[in-house]
Amino acid sequence: MCDVLENDYTVKLANNGARALKIASTTPPDLILLDIMMPEMDGYEVCERLKADSTTRHIPVIFVTALTDAANEQQGFDVGAVDYITKPISPPVVLARVKNHLALRKQAEELEAWNMDLTKRVVDGVAERERLDRLRRFFSPAVADLLLTGEEDHFLKTRRREIVVVFLDLRGYTEFTEIHGADEVMRVLGEYHAAMGELINAHGGTLERFTGDGMMIFFNDPVEVAHPYLEAAKMAIDMQVRMKYLQKEWLPRGYCLTMGIGIAQGIATIGAIGFEGRRDYGAIGGVTNFSARLCSKAAGGQILVSELVARNAAESISFQSIGKLEFKGFSEPQEVFEIITAPESN
Repeated sequence: MCDVLENDYTVKLANNGARALKIASTTPPDLILLDIMMPEMDGYEVCERLKADSTTRHIPVIFVTALTDAANEQQGFDVGAVDYITKPISPPVVLARVKNHLALRKQAEELEAWNMDLTKRVVDGVAERERLDRLRRFFSPAVADLLLTGEEDHFLKTRRREIVVVFLDLRGYTEFTEIHGADEVMRVLGEYHAAMGELINAHGGTLERFTGDGMMIFFNDPVEVAHPYLEAAKMAIDMQVRMKYLQKEWLPRGYCLTMGIGIAQGIATIGAIGFEGRRDYGAIGGVTNFSARLCSKAAGGQILVSELVARNAAESISFQSIGKLEFKGFSEPQEVFEIITAPESN
């Protein structure tokens, strides 16, 4: 057998079963040719021990024996052999079968490696998807995508940028919470947040925070927007339209809720705010305060905007001035505009 194989393969010889087991466990071969009739330990027992050991169970075993009875051959396959060759051997047949079984083992190893890689990719993909879902529960899709691509340092770093800030607030909410139970309040808030959140994502806004019955959204960060003032105004219009649909559903249930919106444009400081273990991504500055003040003065169904927003978006959206109003924190009265007409909204 050595003469037949050594020109094509590296061959290790064992003159008994115990020696064969030691070699196989120390330096596992790619294939084992095994006699059956051997002293102390026959080939069947050697094969069974090979298959019981995790380090050698995958090595293909071919019995080469003088036992030609069908029962012996069947026993050989029962203990785990992949082939059974009877003596006297034919060298071409032995070489062909060795070559075929080595090829089969290589294919099996490649398939196993591919399956392990596929399993890992599936597990990694599921984990990544779950991570993305978790991120998108707390961040806008744009911010979540930046986090997942490893670019969080880019937008968490403190910087100054011109943004457009939108504040929403429900009117009649305090009375509503006093009349209705906690479950009912949370259900209505869930419907309201879901409806507004869909429009925030649709228009590419960044949800900075929830304020109970209100929300703060801004445009032009972390993703730059060509005309953030226009996108913010269109979103606000769509939100008031969507609010009317919610009101139709709420009125039969005894809920009398409306929504005011304020929009302002200006420079803000943007980045991570908070403390170790609890940080948020937010915008700070006069523009956020002004937007909140505008929202507080807006009646239900009304959208109030700053002079800068009205001037920038005037070509696409109609506004009318409601005069100069005084705001807390501002030394001079500020001219305020109301959106009065708009293109057809979804």
